Amino acid sequence: MEQAIKTLIYVHAFFGGIGLITGIISILVRKGGIKHKNTGKIFSYAMIISSLVSLFIARMPAHENLFLFLIGIFTIYLVLAGNRALTLKDKTKTEADLLDKSISGTMLLASIIMLVIGVIGQFQHHTNSILFTFFGAIGIFMTLKDFQTFRTFTQKKNAWLISHLGRMIGGLIASFTAFLVAGLHLSTLIIWIMPTVIGTAYIIYWNRKFRSNPNSAASA
Repeated sequence: MEQAIKTLIYVHAFFGGIGLITGIISILVRKGGIKHKNTGKIFSYAMIISSLVSLFIARMPAHENLFLFLIGIFTIYLVLAGNRALTLKDKTKTEADLLDKSISGTMLLASIIMLVIGVIGQFQHHTNSILFTFFGAIGIFMTLKDFQTFRTFTQKKNAWLISHLGRMIGGLIASFTAFLVAGLHLSTLIIWIMPTVIGTAYIIYWNRKFRSNPNSAASA
C-alpha cells in the first residue's frame, strides 16, 4: 500500500510540475496566441490529473487530509470553470449550460463546508482553521461571481474573458502554492496565503485593463 501511495505522490508531483511550468509560460506569452492556447491546454490537463490524484492520496490511510482534499476540489473547479468560461464568448449563446452551473454549484457547496469548518475550528483552536476560513471565503466569492456572470454575460462583452483569466490564474496560484508547500516544504501560514494575495492583485490589474479597453485581448 505504501509503495502505491508513493507512486501516486510522484505522479501528482510530476503533473503538478508540468502544470506550473506551462502555466507560467501561458501568462508570459501573448494572450490569445497559439503558444498561449497550447500551453493553456497542457496546463489544464496536467492540473486536473494532478488534482484528481491528490484526492485519492488525501483519503488514503495515514495520509488522510480533509483540507488538501478540498483544495484539490478547489483546483479542479478553477481549471474547469476557467476553460468553460471560453464558451461564454459564443455570440449565439444566450445562457450558461447546466454543466457550468453544476461546476460552480459543487464548488459553492465545498466552499461553504470549508468556511463552516474554519469558523468552528477557530473557536476550538484547531490547526489550519484560518486556511479553511480563508479559502472557503474565496471559493464562495468566486462561485457567486460565476452565477452573476451567468446572468449578465450576454450584456457584458468581456465577462467571459474576466472569468477565464481569474479562474486560470487561480489554478496557477494553486500550482505555485503546492510547489512551495510540498516541493520546498515551506508550510507556514504566509506561504499558503501570499501567492493568493499576489495572484489576486495580478487578476485585478488585468480586469481593470480589460474593462478600460475591451479590445485589448479580443483574440484571447
